[in-house]
Amino acid sequence: MNVGIIGLGRYVPERVVTNFDLEKIMDTTDEWIRTRTGIEERRFADDDVNTSDMAYEAAKDALRDSGIEAHQIGLILVATVTPDMPFPSVSTMIQEKLGAKNAAAMDISAACAGFMYGVITAKQFVESGTYPYVLVVGVEKLTKITNFEDRNTAVLFGDGAGAVIVGEVSEGRGILSFELGADGSGGKHLTQNGAYLEMNGREVYKFAVRQMGESAENVIVKAGLTKEEVDFLVPHQANIRIMEASRLRLGLPEEKMSTTIKQFGNTSAASIPIALKEELLAGKVKDDDVVVLVGFGGGLTWGAICLKWGK
Repeated sequence: MNVGIIGLGRYVPERVVTNFDLEKIMDTTDEWIRTRTGIEERRFADDDVNTSDMAYEAAKDALRDSGIEAHQIGLILVATVTPDMPFPSVSTMIQEKLGAKNAAAMDISAACAGFMYGVITAKQFVESGTYPYVLVVGVEKLTKITNFEDRNTAVLFGDGAGAVIVGEVSEGRGILSFELGADGSGGKHLTQNGAYLEMNGREVYKFAVRQMGESAENVIVKAGLTKEEVDFLVPHQANIRIMEASRLRLGLPEEKMSTTIKQFGNTSAASIPIALKEELLAGKVKDDDVVVLVGFGGGLTWGAICLKWGK
């Protein structure tokens, strides 16, 4: 059985916050943010919009795109570190809203790598014949755990949601290979041990540059392909310099890598599905393209997928 993505959706809040907006409230500049991160603007959810609201919108979009009905979903996996509340989970909240009455539901916590963990977990359930369709959502309302007094982290993050329906796809398409990993010894570099997230930027940067390139290369080899056969790279949109390191390691030209970080910032677990949807809409990802998705996050965690696009 070939398992892949049969529906893709995303939701981003309407409120755009530019670097110039941030200049007014903290000691930073547009130039500093752009040159160090690649971010020009990000989206902030309103106070009355919660994580589950964004997840629901992205899930509806993915369902529409897939052509299946909510009652056909066997499992809902929501990757988030910013749930509405510790419990009930975001997954059960959207199960009710969607009317997905036959679905089991749970949240996954793997920070920015959460979406990759979700899709790879979904693949196992579909492949084994347990569930025909699995809904995977990556969603974050990072603004509620961002310390706007800490200019090193405050400029990075935005809110948003991305969702996919994982199911059976046609011969030769779908997920060709994957890799998941974790290194708990690096957990201390990216934490939330109070109201706000804290990050040792230098250590996370070193880890990410090494791991993203390595994982991307690993899944290409596992799929029995060469770097030259890769059509498009969708890295976690964390920092343009980390992303560039992965692109160069794969020998890809600039136009073959997604850089939605410019307009959305780092949306953690939502970044890869949001980026993938944007590139599909822009016509940069087409049927039968070989696409590499690669993410890393707090934990430290990482995940990569090599897939052939299409239903």
